[in-house]
Amino acid sequence: MELESQISRLAGLGLPLAAGRTADDLLHSLPRDLFERRPYNLLLSVLGAEVEREPWGRPLCDRAWNFDTECVHGPGAYARTARELCRTAGRPEAFTDLRDHVDPGAGEAWIEYTAGGRRRRWTAEVCDDWADTMVVGHLMDDLERDGDGGRRFWTRDGGQTMPLYWLHPDDARAVSALLAPAPPLAPALGGP
Repeated sequence: MELESQISRLAGLGLPLAAGRTADDLLHSLPRDLFERRPYNLLLSVLGAEVEREPWGRPLCDRAWNFDTECVHGPGAYARTARELCRTAGRPEAFTDLRDHVDPGAGEAWIEYTAGGRRRRWTAEVCDDWADTMVVGHLMDDLERDGDGGRRFWTRDGGQTMPLYWLHPDDARAVSALLAPAPPLAPALGGP
């Protein structure tokens, strides 16, 4: 199936390329035949990445993010994760007064923020440079609880990198059908 047709279908299911991104941005990094050999699989894997050319730091899709769970290297790690989750949910200002503390040597880490008028503080377990997925789950819960139209975070098996998609459940089921017989999308971090 032609790459452009895959892009169009996923856009209709809530995963459009970000403004100004095109198939050329995808083809800059990977050859067309890889995308077209197994329709949707590779495209879904890379939608959460950034364009691999200047200007740097441009996500391919605003409703997807490839969360590298081995990302806690010091101060700011949990705040960066929170900002990316907010961006993916289309609510970049959902968490205010955001700050974190990460001191791997002392075995201390926490994040605090205000969401929906509620002040939150979560203590994170320190395990080398791995993110505490329980804390990440709390961040997702706050965004889903105050989110729009029943949308939530969905994922598919990615190993160390957890691809996350912000989708309505009906759209997540439709995306899963496109992947068959590959495993379907599932609620991220064991949600309902």
